[in-house]
Amino acid sequence: MFLFERLEDWQLVWLCEHGHVEQVEPGWLVREGDPATCFYVMLEGSVALFRTVGGDDVEVSRTTQPGVYTGAWSAYLGDRAPQGYGGSTRVLAPSRFFVIDAADFSTLMHDWFPMAVHLLEGLFFGQQNTQAAIGQRERLQALGQLSAGLTHELNNPASAAVRATSTLRERVAAMRRKLAFIAEGPYDRATIAALMRLQDEALERRAKALQQEPVGALEATDREDRIADWLDEHGLTDAWDVAPVLVQSGLDEEWLRSVEDRVDADALGGALHWLSYTLETEELMAEIEDATTRVSTLVDAAKQYSQLDRAPFVRTDVHTLLDATLVMLQKKLTGLQVVKEYDRSIAEVPMYAAEMNQVWTNLIVNAVQAMEGSGTLTITTRRVEDWCEVEIGDTGPGIAPDIRDRIFEPFFTTKAVGEGTGLGLDISWRIVVRKHHGDLRVESEPGSTRFTVRIPYDTPAT
Repeated sequence: MFLFERLEDWQLVWLCEHGHVEQVEPGWLVREGDPATCFYVMLEGSVALFRTVGGDDVEVSRTTQPGVYTGAWSAYLGDRAPQGYGGSTRVLAPSRFFVIDAADFSTLMHDWFPMAVHLLEGLFFGQQNTQAAIGQRERLQALGQLSAGLTHELNNPASAAVRATSTLRERVAAMRRKLAFIAEGPYDRATIAALMRLQDEALERRAKALQQEPVGALEATDREDRIADWLDEHGLTDAWDVAPVLVQSGLDEEWLRSVEDRVDADALGGALHWLSYTLETEELMAEIEDATTRVSTLVDAAKQYSQLDRAPFVRTDVHTLLDATLVMLQKKLTGLQVVKEYDRSIAEVPMYAAEMNQVWTNLIVNAVQAMEGSGTLTITTRRVEDWCEVEIGDTGPGIAPDIRDRIFEPFFTTKAVGEGTGLGLDISWRIVVRKHHGDLRVESEPGSTRFTVRIPYDTPAT
């Protein structure tokens, strides 16, 4: 047969001495990932070759051609490469194989074809290095996008805090001037005490207003106009500036009339300005608190995402990782509806948390890109027997059936040149399946694509 036709007689004799013929009935001959112990050459029969994709055995070819080979074909690489079967082979009909031990096959290659071994080694390790370099580029590119998004998200609350602090400084200065005016003015102790009580009442009404449904823009405008008219009638020259603050704090004309009843007429203007400054100061402090809380939340999400302060392999709440990833990708989620169907009762899962965050990032970004700015991203968590399942679904156009079996292959991509390397799903598959001994699979139809990640609760650290 073609595999041996150029060999000399002494080489054929060597093969006969070191190999043997086996009759094999239909069934699995070798399974992907098992230790590669033998090199097989089919003499007659029928076989099919499979690769594991998303936890399923996907047939890549079948043949009846004598001379096809499978098994420990990379034994010549020795301990420089994992010595496991690179795919699965299933015997389809009673077949005969010439079988040689992996160690003997390695000796054969080095002794008979030394130049070919060097060429094949260069090809194998060159492709491996290329894949590693492009994979690193993919991770750096994703990190760059996340950093840009995080910088944008941090800039907004930081700028808001700076603006609020500047305005607060002006209002506090105005309050100091007003306080000096009150202290030097002809106000008695009773008037000042009444003003303090009014200040407390105004803050209480503001707190209650924040707990209620906000009024619509038109109604708010009408209220501001009525308050401004009341203030104009009582001699305030900057009613247009004071009215919005009072309305936002839930104060109305009835409450203002109660102020008028409890404060002398000559002190009414100063009292209302004092109350306005108090309420606006409270609002500005709330803005600063909200902005700094948002900054703290973003920083905490970045910390959770990077997992810099945690052991590489540790039991982790998967929801914390998912939420951190969503915060990091917040800019990309603009225009989309995000639905979280979390089962918070599931136990923490042993995992390499930082690497699993890369998986969530790849799957979520792919879903977002598929929906092109509109749709629903659904993230579901559940426990199924001894597995933790995370499902990431989108309402995009779906994955065409003719390419669905290829999406986990290295370098396979449907994106335009420059938009993807085709390694995102391959990297995700390796992290989930190879490193966590889990499963990653996809179900897709127009309007519904769902990637399901399964991580066992008894994952061993590797």
